[in-house]
Amino acid sequence: MTQLTSNEWIAQALSLESLRSKSLVMTVMGDAIAPHGGAVWLGSLIELLAPLGVTDRLVRTSVFRLVQEGWLTASREGRRSRYAFDPKSLPRFQRADRRIYAPPGLHWDGRWTLVLAPNGSIDGELRTAVRKELEWEGFAMLGTGVLAHPGADPEGLRDALARTGGAGRVFVVSAAELPDVGSRPLRELVGEGWDLTAVAQSYRDFIGQFTPLLALLRAEPQLAPEAAFAIRSLLIHAYRRLQLHDPLLPLELLPDPWPGTDAYAVAREVYLMVVAQAEVHIDTVLRREDGEAPGADAAFYQRFGGLRG
Repeated sequence: MTQLTSNEWIAQALSLESLRSKSLVMTVMGDAIAPHGGAVWLGSLIELLAPLGVTDRLVRTSVFRLVQEGWLTASREGRRSRYAFDPKSLPRFQRADRRIYAPPGLHWDGRWTLVLAPNGSIDGELRTAVRKELEWEGFAMLGTGVLAHPGADPEGLRDALARTGGAGRVFVVSAAELPDVGSRPLRELVGEGWDLTAVAQSYRDFIGQFTPLLALLRAEPQLAPEAAFAIRSLLIHAYRRLQLHDPLLPLELLPDPWPGTDAYAVAREVYLMVVAQAEVHIDTVLRREDGEAPGADAAFYQRFGGLRG
């Protein structure tokens, strides 16, 4: 069987599903623009998105909506528009970065974080807003007004409650198993709150899609910069969606083996193989419109456990 070229793989990947342009813009902003100063001229963003099948019109529509939703800010210089992360959304981007590029390995201390909103303590609209934001942070609803997570990120929880107006309106407690009272083991709460079947299958699908790419990259080591950028963006777009649907439970509470571990290894290996050439493309595009566009910052080189060497 004839092996695909990198450009053929990209075309096939783009044809497999309908990728939402707004989501792709978010991926490129987080993966490519954030390390390069966090701001980009619209023309440069349009050029970066073009090999991903996103038209000029769709890029303009997407950034307009992202500004309306509070993710980005817009500024103008003459006839040119520039887009940057909204300071209010930046912490959420930074937490998403940690989820995407950090190795799996959260360990459990035996405790659960519970967010309690008893009946009548908050209105239905606020209850729904808190639930949606905390589910994004990996929490599960165990009962009416009870959300829980065994490895909650305090910073993410604090930000979610502040953003929804739930701060000071709900109870947040840390709970441990009370010994010698006949309690079920607290680890069994995982089965009550999360069905990990779909998450595990998504990781397996990711492995199935990107593992063959490794052989292609080994056979075609010197990729064109634009192709390397497209592959890197499609990789992170797919992996980002997995991470944002994974509740990130501690390792001790996950099925063994857990496919998320292998998915991370595949994502890291592909990223390392394309990152240098992809950076050449990003620098070229950004500096075509801004000769002083900064290179990638130091934090960029810490992704996936370290990109140098």
